[in-house]
Amino acid sequence: MGGFTAARIPMPKAAKTTAATPADFESGLRELEALIAELEAGNLPLEAALNAYQRGQTLLGFCQGKLADAEQQLKILEAGQLKPFQPESE
Repeated sequence: MGGFTAARIPMPKAAKTTAATPADFESGLRELEALIAELEAGNLPLEAALNAYQRGQTLLGFCQGKLADAEQQLKILEAGQLKPFQPESE
């Protein structure tokens, strides 16, 4: 029946990204920027674009959490408090 199978299509870069948590803010931001560039190029098949968007949302939340943690740490340092810092994202 000559049906279409996904095995014949090479996986785009966005579909190959792992769902692992980035090691740090910078690596998360780099991955997010790469996903955005791929989505903006408009060359991804629908399923890969949806996967890239979903991964991008996860990375965005991760990066926002890291920035919120850094902001909170700065507030503690600016207030001159010597209490231990507890990250909000963990």
